[in-house]
Amino acid sequence: FWMSLAFSTTVEVLQRGRERYDIFCPPCHSRTGYGDGMIVRRGFTRPASFHIERLREAPPGYLFAVITNGFGAMPDYRQQITPEDRWAIVGYVRALQASQNARLADLPAEAREKLTREQR
Repeated sequence: FWMSLAFSTTVEVLQRGRERYDIFCPPCHSRTGYGDGMIVRRGFTRPASFHIERLREAPPGYLFAVITNGFGAMPDYRQQITPEDRWAIVGYVRALQASQNARLADLPAEAREKLTREQR
């Protein structure tokens, strides 16, 4: 899914996405993206988890559009977050999704071997 983003996903882009995500998103979505941020604990509307199939399968442009235009109880962030940073956040959300839904078979062979050795 990295190739489907509107830019090259680099470590720097993911770091920028995490920085921007950590500033704007955790109050509702939490740092892990499960939708259980502090405002939810205070009685506000719970957003969908980024880890549900519908959002894991959503095209990157959908996530970008939601950040830009808002959706449901979520306000738009077009004034607060530049387009480049919105794309970086989308890249980071994809990394969050991968981290929570990865299978051993998804890893490159050398990473699988290293994990297998470490577990012995």
